[in-house]
Amino acid sequence: MAKHGKKFFEAREKFDRSKRFSFEEGLSAAVGAAYAKFDETVDVSVRLGVDPRHADQMVRGTVVLPHGTGKTVRVAVFAKGEKEKEALDAGADFVGSDELVEKIQGGWTDFDRAVATPDMMGTVGKLGRILGPRGLMPNTKSGTVTFDLAKAVKEIKAGKIEFRVDKGGVVHAPVGKMSFGVAKLKENLDALMETLIRLKPATAKGTYVKGVNVSTTMGPGVRLDTAEIKAAAKA
Repeated sequence: MAKHGKKFFEAREKFDRSKRFSFEEGLSAAVGAAYAKFDETVDVSVRLGVDPRHADQMVRGTVVLPHGTGKTVRVAVFAKGEKEKEALDAGADFVGSDELVEKIQGGWTDFDRAVATPDMMGTVGKLGRILGPRGLMPNTKSGTVTFDLAKAVKEIKAGKIEFRVDKGGVVHAPVGKMSFGVAKLKENLDALMETLIRLKPATAKGTYVKGVNVSTTMGPGVRLDTAEIKAAAKA
């Protein structure tokens, strides 16, 4: 367990830790308790009433955050011929086919997301051991294996994030930077929650959204009130 310093414990005293806040109040409390000298990322963790060991209860998906993540995302695209130009025109940072695969086999992974055309996946599959553990492997479910490279690249650049429930039943995702302000952070958080609710597995029993915490990179977690979410999710 990470050790926290004096500033962290001082930050925890800035709000009532026993309270469950509305989204707006909670985001305000988290931002207000931040103490780092950089523009911290605001992260959310959502505890779901699912058992990820069962394939039919695995929650994973993507959402385009209305205001993006505040992070510059470097996109690598595996494509050939005219598709290379399409990817570059859409804003891809690195584009190539066999030579890009060889570069990555040589140890280079200086990018944040990867997209591939379906015809490249036979070659890209060789990179499974390198890209898989880093969460960089293109896949159909997240829309990163597609011939519509322009759409895929533009969505990622605009703030499309991927998420999946971990073995503890928790989804972790960024919802922006502190500098966004509470209103924009809330709109991003709302978009994420709406997507999670839509992805509720039919086999999930009982309460679906069990808990929501929000925190900044260095700051303490703030608990949010899930009542309104549960009503929307009929959970």
